[in-house]
Amino acid sequence: MQIPLFWQVVLLAIVQGVAEFLPISSSGHVVVLAALMGYGDTNGLKIDDLNIALHVGTLFSILVFYWQRIWRLLGEDRRAVGLLVLGTIPAVVIGLPLKAFGSDALLNNPLTAGLLFPVTGLVLLWAARHARDNEQTEQYHQLTVGQTLLIGLSQAAAILPGLSRSGTTISAGMRLGLAPRAAATFSFLLAIPVIAGAGVLETWSMAGHATGNTPLTLLLLGLAISFAVGLVSLSWLIRWLERGRLHLFAWWCIPLGFAVVVWQLLVAR
Repeated sequence: MQIPLFWQVVLLAIVQGVAEFLPISSSGHVVVLAALMGYGDTNGLKIDDLNIALHVGTLFSILVFYWQRIWRLLGEDRRAVGLLVLGTIPAVVIGLPLKAFGSDALLNNPLTAGLLFPVTGLVLLWAARHARDNEQTEQYHQLTVGQTLLIGLSQAAAILPGLSRSGTTISAGMRLGLAPRAAATFSFLLAIPVIAGAGVLETWSMAGHATGNTPLTLLLLGLAISFAVGLVSLSWLIRWLERGRLHLFAWWCIPLGFAVVVWQLLVAR
């Protein structure tokens, strides 16, 4: 018997809230979970409207968690505004064509997620190893144009399911010399225009199309859950970063990737 819609919303909201901030790929986990609940077919669940609501919830988590930092951008951190705009450009340049040319078969493919989960794990191990070898003290407002673009490219690559946006951008920031907390702050500030922009694009693409059938009450429930869980996850990640535990998330991503690939190969037989 298929899982009731209420529990589908709850499960997807929890997964979104956890995986949006922890470096384990929210898009990959949502794609895999949606495929499982749709009996192996992501088209079996019409969750476009829910997906927007869940991302709005996690966007609110960032705004609430970093409200002081965001307010500071209007003051002494004004240079960071330009860096955030610059870092967003790669996601726009890469993400818009992928959407325009109908890449849903790639972006909603559990096999893609399975293949890329281990890549996320390896990136986390690489970043953790570098962090042990070097004492990082730089803050994000000290980033150069080239360094900012490299972090932006990391974010753009993470449009693919299985590649963690937070994992790749934080790792890139740490590799470029940022302190772990500064790398996380820049990563999540960089996420604000991307998540907001993606939500606008999804809403626009849904206009006039019956691509979502989730009742408003469940959309609001999903938004609230993803917001609350997102706040907890964000706080958890910051604590683990400061304790040098980023690499531990790799031991979830790597075996999960192999398990998803095996599952997809068996389904395809």
